[in-house]
Amino acid sequence: MSIKAVAAVAFLLAGPCFPQSSPNTGQQAESHARQAQEFLKANRPDLAAGEFNAILALEPNNVEARANLGVLLYFQGEYAKAAPQLHAALELRPALWNIQALLGMCEKRIGQPASAQADLEKAFPQLQEEKLRVQAGMELIEIYYGERELDKAAGVAGILRQIEPTNADILYTAHRIYSDLADESMLSVAMSAPKSARMHQMMAQEMVREGDTAGAIVHYREALKIDPKVPGLDFELAELLNGSSSSSDQAEAEKEYRAALANNSFDEKSECRLGEIAFRAANLKDAFADYSRAVNLQPNDADAALGLGNTLAAMHQLDKALPLLERAVKLEPFSSVIHYRLASVYREMGRAADANRELAEFKRIREMKVRLKQLYEEMRLRPGKEERTDPDIPK
Repeated sequence: MSIKAVAAVAFLLAGPCFPQSSPNTGQQAESHARQAQEFLKANRPDLAAGEFNAILALEPNNVEARANLGVLLYFQGEYAKAAPQLHAALELRPALWNIQALLGMCEKRIGQPASAQADLEKAFPQLQEEKLRVQAGMELIEIYYGERELDKAAGVAGILRQIEPTNADILYTAHRIYSDLADESMLSVAMSAPKSARMHQMMAQEMVREGDTAGAIVHYREALKIDPKVPGLDFELAELLNGSSSSSDQAEAEKEYRAALANNSFDEKSECRLGEIAFRAANLKDAFADYSRAVNLQPNDADAALGLGNTLAAMHQLDKALPLLERAVKLEPFSSVIHYRLASVYREMGRAADANRELAEFKRIREMKVRLKQLYEEMRLRPGKEERTDPDIPK
């Protein structure tokens, strides 16, 4: 057992054991408390536990001794013995959140899931020590997952991701929960509305995830036949068609983007894509108008800022293009396309050092994304959000 782990909980409670009866009894209790701390510093929790027991023989209601003994027993794996001590400490002082969290973990291990859930739910929002909060959250998720309370599990997972965003165990747990929620939702729609537009939309999205673009397009078209007013359908179909090399698919993509805008005049993403189509056709006037509307609708969209910046650069208005591209790179620092475009504008403006810096970043990110793409191919999955390609940028 790690004494550091014990200290994270126990030493938060450590303090003088004030006399609860005669002065002589109180002095003896204080002496045992000091000795217990010395044993803990010497990495002898077994001897420290004896001192805490000695205190409790003198002062049964000594909350510090109860709590610290319970902590020691917990970290020794003596969960059945630890639980009564932790519970007694909480009876004496209810707001000991670390102790309540440990009690919940004990109860989970000795087969008392209802009590464990109640204690962990009460303690989790109050915990300040991050490692203990993460552990308590993971234990609570296991209970929720076992009861198939996936919404509650997802809520806790979201909090843990904010605390430790790169923790592989937390990320895996979140992936498992979100995947199960998606499967449950799809099954619910399949049972309640199997022939609905939403069912076809969900099937299309699943096919996109698996790389079956042709199958996804079929389902999107079927969904639009059933209900052309469902939000997102036109845009999602257009995104697939826009990636095609077929001229007829490209024409249909533009039509679907315009349909999306007709259904929702605030659809900034569709406005962006229309700007992209106009830019590819060298129609800078329309591209400028489309991208300008997109930026006005959503100033913090990196795609809109990049598109308008590119268009202004192509119109030889570098002074206006530069702040847009600099904003875009702050909004999306891992976009190799933005770094490349910004490098080009810097070079045209004679700012060689800035251009070289951005070009080096472009190459670094491009290499990283090549490795990431190889990983996805090994997993036979498509990334959730792929960076948009640009024919003028080297592969």
